[in-house]
Amino acid sequence: MTILLGLLIIAIGAFCQSSCYVPINRIKQWSWESYWIVQGFFAWLLLPFLGALLAVPSGHSLCELFTADQAFNIWMTILFGVLWGVGGLTFGLSMRYLGVALGQSIALGTCAGLGTIMGPVLLNIFFPENDPLSQLTFSVILGVVVTLIGIAIIGVAGSMKANSLSEEEKKAAVKDFNFPKGIAIALLAGFMSGCFNVGLEFGAGINFGDLTPDMFKTLPATMLVTLGGFITNAVYCFYQNSKNHTWSDYGRADVLVNNVLFSLVAGALWYSQFFGLALGKGFLTESPTLMTLSFCILMALNVVFSNVWGIILKEWKGCSKATITVLVIGIVVLVVSCFLPQLV
Repeated sequence: MTILLGLLIIAIGAFCQSSCYVPINRIKQWSWESYWIVQGFFAWLLLPFLGALLAVPSGHSLCELFTADQAFNIWMTILFGVLWGVGGLTFGLSMRYLGVALGQSIALGTCAGLGTIMGPVLLNIFFPENDPLSQLTFSVILGVVVTLIGIAIIGVAGSMKANSLSEEEKKAAVKDFNFPKGIAIALLAGFMSGCFNVGLEFGAGINFGDLTPDMFKTLPATMLVTLGGFITNAVYCFYQNSKNHTWSDYGRADVLVNNVLFSLVAGALWYSQFFGLALGKGFLTESPTLMTLSFCILMALNVVFSNVWGIILKEWKGCSKATITVLVIGIVVLVVSCFLPQLV
């Protein structure tokens, strides 16, 4: 029952993340770079900071975690956050060319598999004495493989969609639809986004130990990873502000309240996935397999819910029954991948 509760919390976080692009559509008269960094301020700075405070026991402060003996892990966590930030930038482009459903499916699927595998592999390079490769058990590898199979099936559905619709129908569903370009960008986004979980692995010990409840232990590391990602995105977005002369967006009084409000909602929904991941892992401690696979499960559920939104937003409108059938099979496989490792 405890494990089911943990998975449910992770699923709620995944649903929130998959919904974060809905309020973005309510932002008015701002360029992409302006609303992206404003929602990023909430998603990657303010809310992660508030979340990290939950890991601080009474009588202590967050600053106590940033000590000299933790310096290597702190900087590695931030570094992989910076690399994850590249994935975040290209992630947005993948949805521009493929739509919310297919773009998130390919990018998050790649992120799920690589993020789960890369963490223990890279930790083994730096800390072989801890034997982090022992985390990659048969059940974990099976879960990753089944997840990737589900993503591949959804990718097949996307290819069928690209081949069956006319250019007009594609543009009606996704304005800038471009399957080859979108797939390339989505794979790059997924690879770089996998660095998020690697950062969490390096920062796993940045907490107050037994004084921090299990459900809050990863929140300080989450804050450091998103800090690194914010740096990457801020550099790019402010460059685009200068290049496109869009600094004036931030001073538009007529839309400022509306845009900041919906940026806050989008940022809160986005952060909910990793807040939910932290809370959910607190209920999975009895299962080392699910603890290792938790990031992969989160990404798989993100894909499931993003495709639900894709259907709601009519991105699959006009597709044949065969295409929709393949899509549904892919979604079912992803759902199964969340529970299968625990049954093996």
